[in-house]
Amino acid sequence: MYSAGVDAPAGAGPPAFLAAAGHPVRWRLLGELARSDRQVHELTAAVGERQSLVSYHLGVLRTAELVRTRRSAADGRDVYYRLDLARCGQLLAVAGGALHPALRYRAPGAPPAVPAKIMFVCTGNSSRSQMAEHLLRHRSAGAVRARSAGSHPKPLHPDAVAVMAERGIDLGGARPKHLDEFAGERFDRVITLCDRVREVCPEFPGGPVAVHWSMPDPAGEPDGRAAFVRAADELTERIEQLQHELAATTVLEAS
Repeated sequence: MYSAGVDAPAGAGPPAFLAAAGHPVRWRLLGELARSDRQVHELTAAVGERQSLVSYHLGVLRTAELVRTRRSAADGRDVYYRLDLARCGQLLAVAGGALHPALRYRAPGAPPAVPAKIMFVCTGNSSRSQMAEHLLRHRSAGAVRARSAGSHPKPLHPDAVAVMAERGIDLGGARPKHLDEFAGERFDRVITLCDRVREVCPEFPGGPVAVHWSMPDPAGEPDGRAAFVRAADELTERIEQLQHELAATTVLEAS
């Protein structure tokens, strides 16, 4: 049994993160989920193991609270798995300190502003993808050329505009855009935020990295504006992680 709480001190067995992540199959699963949210059949194909074994290891990772699940909005029978990177960071901190104080993990500082071109896609381009586009542009001080579009655009949701305004980001001049508007453009990454649009998202030229963030439509949630706050919080966390990933990729490409 893997504890989901604070890890035990040195001498009481390996900390929860090491115990949960240390198996080769689980480590590969974490690596896949660090890049994109995945369904179990995609993870099975990626690691080359039978589904029953992959499901078992995913269960261990869920018990350790390293992996979360979210039922697909496109097909309720499907489940998306997501790596909780913030939780991994917390457990890494405890794991290093349990061995020696000098090894206590320290979270990285603010991500550097790295030039890149990112496309965010959802169905309506009325909330999630617009919020992501403007958050990334704001947080990167314009270094990242962020864009967004939808398969069936509709007007911006007023709660999306209000929640972003509370964070100092003005969506007043934003407009909904159709995917066709960007059909010939090249992007470094195309990030789908909607389970439905993932299944119909067109291919963009140049073979950009395809990433999926499985996020519910806040406009369809029962608690109104609070759902938009949750969406903004999740996007802020994911975008910060994306910025660190972009920075690391740039270093690797330059070396």
